[in-house]
Formats: sequence, structure tokens, C-alpha cells
Amino acid sequence: MLMPAFVTLSGRLVRLEPLSLAAVDDLVAAAGEDRTTYGFTRVPHGRDEMASYVEAALAEQAEGRTMPFAIRWLHTDRIVGATRLMNLEYWQGPMPWPPGARGAVGEVPSVADIGYTWLAASAQGTGVNRESKYLMLSLAFETWQVHRVTLKADVRNARSRAAIEALGAHLDGVRRAESRGADDTVRDTAFYSILSSEWPLVRERLHERLGLVEAA
Repeated sequence: MLMPAFVTLSGRLVRLEPLSLAAVDDLVAAAGEDRTTYGFTRVPHGRDEMASYVEAALAEQAEGRTMPFAIRWLHTDRIVGATRLMNLEYWQGPMPWPPGARGAVGEVPSVADIGYTWLAASAQGTGVNRESKYLMLSLAFETWQVHRVTLKADVRNARSRAAIEALGAHLDGVRRAESRGADDTVRDTAFYSILSSEWPLVRERLHERLGLVEAA
């Protein structure tokens, strides 16, 4: 079974490292800093939940369906959260039958989601999230050459939605009663997307916000 090559993604602020069970204790510490910031985000609490969370992500990775990362903040050399490229779909080759069945995975995904992103309270609002998104979007559009990247947020999560919109993502719509929310209510979810044709403009905007534009 071919699968996307797993990589470490490095930027100025962060390094996205392959998620592993070795990161569990660091992730527990990060998630325990201030849990009041996770009102609309489901974040594992305690070592048992975190170990199960990592094991589940690694199981999906083994199927070629997700690429999970631990986020290391280079300023502190600490793991401060997690994120992943997920819901990887492969459109090459024959269509699966029956419709909707999972087809065989391939070496290069055709579309992807970015999700399951959470950060320690100390890393929020520092640019860590923005650069993490930039690194994953670059991998998806420039290495894999995907057609679309999807991002989602609880419709009530104004902070997450503002961060997604600041990337230049397009609001596709709101799916009502889409899933169980982190607060155990029924959640409406805002769906956003970036298309391959939109990536150059999004990349330019991110370069400016990350200070990657060379002075003339």
C-alpha cells in the first residue's frame, strides 16, 4: 500500500514533528495549562485520554487517511499542541464500488482537511497556529498538489473562524447539526475551503503576515 511520505515540517516559529506515543507526556502538559480556552475544542484531558488520542491518530495514519503532527514551539523548544492533515482522499485510479466505499490509498492525496488543531494556552495568539497552517498548506498544495484543503470550526467559535478567514479561506456554508460539540451540545459547523487556484494569493498573504517577504 502506497502512502504519502511522512515528513517533518520546519518554519521560523514551529517544527511540526510526526506524532508519536513518545510525545504523550509533553502533550498532557500542554493541554493542562489552561483548559478554559477549549470551550469549543475537544482536547484530551489526562494521560489515558491523550494516549488513546495518539493511538487513534496513528491507526488512521497507518491506513493512509491522516498525517498527524505534534507542534514544537521553537521559542521554548516545547511541544505545545497537535494538528493534522486528515480525511485524505485519493482520486487516482478506478472509482471504488459501491459509491461511497473507501478506495485504495495512493502515494499522493487529491484533497485534504486540516483539523484536530489545539494549542497550549501559552502558545495561543503567538503566530504558532498561523505558521503551522502555512507549513501544512504548503505541503498539501506544493508537494501533493491537492485540489482543495478544507477547514472547519464550530459555528460559535469566533476565534477559530476569524483565524481561518484571516488565511483567505472561502466560507462554503454552515452544516446544521453536523456533529457533537466539545461542550456535548449538537454543533453547527462552518465549512471553509482553499482551492489550488487560490493558493498563490493565500500564500502571498501568509508570507506578509509571517514576515517572509523580502524587503525591496
